[in-house]
Amino acid sequence: MAAQKINEALEHIAKAEKYLKTGFLKWKPDYDSAATEYGKAAVAFKNAKQFDQAREACLREAEAHENNKALFHAAKAYEQAGMMLKEMGRLPEAVQLIEKASMMYLENGTPDTAAIALERAGKLIENVSPEKAVQLYQQAASVFENEERLRQALEMLGKASRLLVRGRRLDEAALSLQKEKSIYKEIENYPTCYKKTIAQVLVHLHRNDYVAAERCVRESYSIPGFNGSEDCAALEQLLEGYDQQDQDQVSEVCNLPLFKYMDNDYAKLGLTLVVPGGGIKKKSPNAAQDKARGPAAAGSHADEEEDEYSGGLC
Repeated sequence: MAAQKINEALEHIAKAEKYLKTGFLKWKPDYDSAATEYGKAAVAFKNAKQFDQAREACLREAEAHENNKALFHAAKAYEQAGMMLKEMGRLPEAVQLIEKASMMYLENGTPDTAAIALERAGKLIENVSPEKAVQLYQQAASVFENEERLRQALEMLGKASRLLVRGRRLDEAALSLQKEKSIYKEIENYPTCYKKTIAQVLVHLHRNDYVAAERCVRESYSIPGFNGSEDCAALEQLLEGYDQQDQDQVSEVCNLPLFKYMDNDYAKLGLTLVVPGGGIKKKSPNAAQDKARGPAAAGSHADEEEDEYSGGLC
C-alpha cells in the first residue's frame, strides 16, 4: 500500500515538472497545474507516512502558487508543510512555516485565517517553548482585535496570561490581565471583570506589590456592580489579612470557592500565597505587655477582665 502511494506521488511530481517546462511553443510555465500536481503528490506521500517528502512537495506547491500570484493557496501549502514538520517532531521549524503562512494570509487580506494559523502554531509550541507560544497568542489577539472580533481576541489573551503566570513572568502577566479586563469592560461583561480583578490582585501580591493590588481593587469600584459583590468583599478581606500579616485570614479567603474554582494557574497563586514575614500573627498589645511582665501580670490582667463582668452585663 505504501509503495503504491509513493509511486503515485512520484507520478504527480513528474507531471508537475512537465508543466513547469517551457519550449518553443510554450513560453510560460503552467504554475497552476504544477501546483495542483504537487498538492496531489504531498497527499500521497503523507498517506504513505513519508512526511519529509510530503513537506518538500508542499513547499514546491507553495512556490508554484507564489509564482502564480495566488497568495492564499501558497499560504495554505506552507501551512501544510508546517504540519508535516510537526509529524516529524520538528516543532520550531513547523512554527516558522506557519508564521510565514500567517503573514501571507494578512498580505492576501484574510486576517481571520492568519489569526487562526497563529493560534494553531501557539498550540504546537506551547509545551516546548511557552515564551514563543505567548508571543503567537498575543499576535493572534492583536489581529482579532483589529478585526473587532473581541471574543476571539480575549480567548487568545487569556491563553497568553495563563502561560505568563505559569512561567512566573508576573510583571507581564499583570499587564496582560489588565488588557483582558479592559476589553471585558468595553463589551460590558462585568462579572468576568470581577474575576480578572481577583487574578490581578493575586499576581500583584505574588510580586510583593501590595500597593498595586490595592490600587487594582480601588480602580475596580468604577465597574458597575463590583462594589458590594462577593468578589469585592473577598478581595477586601484578602488585602486586610495580607496587610496585617495574618496568614490564617489570607488562607481562609484563598480557600473560598470563588478562588479555588478559578483557572488552575490562578487558583495555585491563591493556594501558595504567603504573607510577608512568614505569616506570624501580630500579638495584641495586652498580650505583649503581659509577656514582658511575667505570669503574675498575665494572671492579674485575666482577673481584671473577670471582675469587669462579674456583676453581669447590666
